Amino acid sequence: MKVAVTGASGLIGTRLTGALRAMDHEVIPLGRRDTIGPCDAVVHLAGEPVAQRWSARAKQEIRDSRVEGTRRLVAGIAALPQKPRVLVSSSAIGYYGSRGDETLTEESGPGSDFLATVCAAWEKEAKAAEELGIRVVRLRTGIVLDAHGGALAKMLTPFRFGLGGRLGSGRQWMSWIHIDDLAGIVVHALENPVSGAVNGVAPNPVRNSVFTQALAGTLHRPALFPVPQFGLRLMLGEMSEAVLASQRVLPKVAESSGYRFRYPDLPEALRETIIGRR
Repeated sequence: MKVAVTGASGLIGTRLTGALRAMDHEVIPLGRRDTIGPCDAVVHLAGEPVAQRWSARAKQEIRDSRVEGTRRLVAGIAALPQKPRVLVSSSAIGYYGSRGDETLTEESGPGSDFLATVCAAWEKEAKAAEELGIRVVRLRTGIVLDAHGGALAKMLTPFRFGLGGRLGSGRQWMSWIHIDDLAGIVVHALENPVSGAVNGVAPNPVRNSVFTQALAGTLHRPALFPVPQFGLRLMLGEMSEAVLASQRVLPKVAESSGYRFRYPDLPEALRETIIGRR
């Protein structure tokens, strides 16, 4: 299979392209200015990083990179004389907003905060490719576990020095996924008749207090220094709302379509990510 990938040099893209090539698929990385050519499938991962202080300009760039970027990609696909069979377009569980203890599946409705509205508009642009006769998968990604990038990598330094702890109350739900399983779900979506929203999360979300204790335990350190909500607000501004969001998300579609998780439980996922890749 010839697979065009945007964001191929990013955290997820790097792992995905390695997995695809290991399975003898041909990968065509697409930069921002590249024109898409003939291919069997497209995986769209590109987007401005969300993990930054949300100034008005940053929020506009976060939105435009996703919404306008996806619109341009679909327009490029529309211009191809022979269309790819499938488009897997990245989204995020931010689509759901902060929902407390509510259990969320792909059938749950969207939230109304900044990230939720961005994700809804982002997915709408990807869904437009269905009108071209293309199978579209909207991949709602959770917190990706990888020791070399993303949220976990930022947490490792304070925890390694014994300075980690829960965020806010610690009662908020965290829906996480090992990076190998996220790449695995993308490959699964390319190779199987899956369509619509797919939650890219492990089947066992945990509360933040449980996550931080598990992380500290993996590193053989205490977790004695909680970060209060007002402290996060001072450090991160509006983005602190995303950090403290409670999202108890389940991978209903991935599991029902036959995907088998390599790392369904957090302790094992953290051990492999942190200790297995030193």
